[in-house]
Amino acid sequence: MHTCRNCNQSFQTELALELHRDTCKKGQLFCQVCGERFRDGDATQDGWHYECPTEDCDGDGLKDDLYRVEDVRTATQ
Repeated sequence: MHTCRNCNQSFQTELALELHRDTCKKGQLFCQVCGERFRDGDATQDGWHYECPTEDCDGDGLKDDLYRVEDVRTATQ
């Protein structure tokens, strides 16, 4: 079984998990540098290194410049 680390939904294949990650509602990221929101899959090629996909933005690194929307909402409420 393959499990999404964002929503804990399980999938039979790694491919199914990868396809899910692109649309996972809990996988949204927020860039504190430019203020844009985007999908997890748009910010990483390998699942380890994250960069803001917005042109002309230098935001990178989870919990450095990029945060999960869910975490930002929790911290501001």
